Amino acid sequence: MPNFAPVEEQLAYLKKGAAEIIRESDLRERLEKSRQSGKPLRVKAGFDPTAPDLHLGHTVLMRKLKHFQDLGHTVIFLIGDFTSLIGDPTGRVATRPPLTREQIDENAETYKAQVFKILDGAKTEVRFNSEWLGKLDYEKLIRLTAKFTVSQMLERDDFHKRYMEEKPIAMHEFLYPVAQAYDSVCLEADVELGGTDQKFNLLMGRELQRHYNQPSQIVLTMPLLEGTDGVQKMSKSYGNYIGITESPEQMFGKVMSISDQLMWRYYELLTDVKTEEIEALKQKVVAGEAHPMKVKQELGKIIIKDFHSAQAAENAAENWSKQFQKKEVPDELEEVALTAADIGLDGGTSVRLDRILAKSGLAESATDASRKIKAGAVKVDSEVANAPHLDIAGLPATWVIRVGKRMKRVTVS
Repeated sequence: MPNFAPVEEQLAYLKKGAAEIIRESDLRERLEKSRQSGKPLRVKAGFDPTAPDLHLGHTVLMRKLKHFQDLGHTVIFLIGDFTSLIGDPTGRVATRPPLTREQIDENAETYKAQVFKILDGAKTEVRFNSEWLGKLDYEKLIRLTAKFTVSQMLERDDFHKRYMEEKPIAMHEFLYPVAQAYDSVCLEADVELGGTDQKFNLLMGRELQRHYNQPSQIVLTMPLLEGTDGVQKMSKSYGNYIGITESPEQMFGKVMSISDQLMWRYYELLTDVKTEEIEALKQKVVAGEAHPMKVKQELGKIIIKDFHSAQAAENAAENWSKQFQKKEVPDELEEVALTAADIGLDGGTSVRLDRILAKSGLAESATDASRKIKAGAVKVDSEVANAPHLDIAGLPATWVIRVGKRMKRVTVS
């Protein structure tokens, strides 16, 4: 029989970072029963494999699943391979184009590989909702949809907005929240996790379970994580994301680019550090006993350790320190190989520095490179470059080029 922690201790851990619990009193009661009976709660979160890779924003729910798992409860990582055929309408102003079965299957495999960087694979129940949704015949589907009304669907903010703006809502989009609710019935979920934008869908699960004479699941919503800009939610489309398959150096650099204020949000939503420990760190920073940069470096190492290794985290931190604090060349630096034709080398001793920057990815174009050179933002082997041409007489064929905070080792052959 599992040895569950005291209920108040469990609640404190589970409430960390949570936006809302519906209802907390129900969760407390369910935890009490679980502790008395020794039977773990069944906790589900669904993920539609709509893209092949994940960023840290996706991991907020996974982290909360891990917290339930840490406490001894049964975690269900639900892959929405069937609901992906519908497409989640949440936050959409138009019907989402459906994915092919091949795309869904391929993405699902990468999700499974990535999620176990956070969850314990041996203790995680991985399910696909095609197991039960794929078996619904037309009669069963009619009986299922009869549990809900069109007016209920139009209470949903995004559906209501599209209806009022006379934008089309496809019939199959109404099926998405119904299918998600049915997932909870089939899995007999005690708790379902989701982002704040999923609240309508999660509440549908509570209602449908009542129709099936099951105890209504507790709904726990998590905030949508802001990206590195601190404004928009983390998304590839906004370019403010940190991918969990990125290199340790890329991840660490992006973490260090966030504001000191956003750092605390990341500590809360992306780590297992307890709330009281985070508050103690805040107080040290306020009192001047800890420097925000050092605290942020620790955050970067914690995050990278989860997705790579402790050694990779230490190396990334050291390389970042060399590059931006000690002004040294980091050991692991991106290498770029260019040809003489790439940079306009025609047998003379002068090369086009603006073309080198553009070809190596340190500038968007030769024009952009020229602007950076004029601004004094370009260094070649630690020397500020102040001309669009570089005299390479007597210089080695490999240079370390720094543009602002970016640095690459460029070799010309």
